[in-house]
Amino acid sequence: MVNKDFFLALDELEATKGIKKEFFIEALESALVAAYKKNFGESKAVAVKLNPEKNTIRVYAYKTVVETVEDEDTQISLEEAKQIKKSYKVGDLVQEEITPKEFGRIAAGTAKQVVTQKLREAERDNAFAEMNEKLETLTTVIVRRVENGTVYMELAGTQIEGIMLPNDQIPNEKYTVNSRIKVVIKKLRDNMRGVQALVSRAVPNFVKLLFKTEIPEIASGLVEIKGCSREAGYRTKIAVYCADENVDPVGACVGNKGMRINQIVAELAGEKIDIIEYSDDATEYIARALSPATVVSVYVNEDTKTSRVVVPDDKLSLAIGKNGQNVRLAARLTGWKIDVKSQSVASQMELNEHVDIDTTNIDDLFTSVDLDDLEG
Repeated sequence: MVNKDFFLALDELEATKGIKKEFFIEALESALVAAYKKNFGESKAVAVKLNPEKNTIRVYAYKTVVETVEDEDTQISLEEAKQIKKSYKVGDLVQEEITPKEFGRIAAGTAKQVVTQKLREAERDNAFAEMNEKLETLTTVIVRRVENGTVYMELAGTQIEGIMLPNDQIPNEKYTVNSRIKVVIKKLRDNMRGVQALVSRAVPNFVKLLFKTEIPEIASGLVEIKGCSREAGYRTKIAVYCADENVDPVGACVGNKGMRINQIVAELAGEKIDIIEYSDDATEYIARALSPATVVSVYVNEDTKTSRVVVPDDKLSLAIGKNGQNVRLAARLTGWKIDVKSQSVASQMELNEHVDIDTTNIDDLFTSVDLDDLEG
């Protein structure tokens, strides 16, 4: 059966969709076998062969050569086989073409269903592979609807649906239909509705990617982000470092008159950001992490990764932060457990003489970045 138009259609799919026609042919051969048996009720061992070079679709029945025939549909005696071809021996397969004249109509209908299904699968697989490369990257999306606190969106330039659950949203941020926002792709899932992307604006990586976008020195690798801790909608602490002593990593992130940091703060709906210069010295790093509070001294225990920080009495509440937020973020950033004490309390406490500790006076170790001053 010759069907030139059918194979031309496969060539066109390969050219326009970038999907190899062999992908369709294998599936079509299996589907056409099922279609043949359904329409003609054959119990024979049947195979359908598609030949793109000759533009043909043919149906073949196969019988195994045996000494004694027990199933006439699937077996043929050695004597009968030798009448067809003298070289046949027991165990060989005898092939016979049985292509029905009306099989063309059946093949066309089956092919349409299979191609449609396989095309959908291939496009989904391609979309999944493409989006998989964008995991943990910053992406622009278009808000399509908001239902029960969940934001549904379309990833710009694709047909992929993005989903932002309530815990991945910046608290108190409003999302309007058709607005464009930036998100980070956390995870992909493939279900009956196709490929979906779970996205977020609340994870610390979202802030890190914004810094990489807005700060050329970070994008180029000159300035490195060493750590980031965040409570979305309220405060972020980010530690930056530069091996070049001539480059101020904090200043590079703040920008001229705060231009760079203000861009990031605006994207985060006013979230406060403490930019901290990273240090290999744990005492310095912990002190800086408690910005904007002033620190008098830091005591650290390397074995237990615990520290005690002494601050002026009038800076205790600032160091701890509302509901412990500042010290909690500092602990996450540094990886150290931090116990903050006021000077008056610390002076009355006896330090454990059996703990090997390192004490550093660091009144002027760092300068905190006051975003309120930058906005002015």
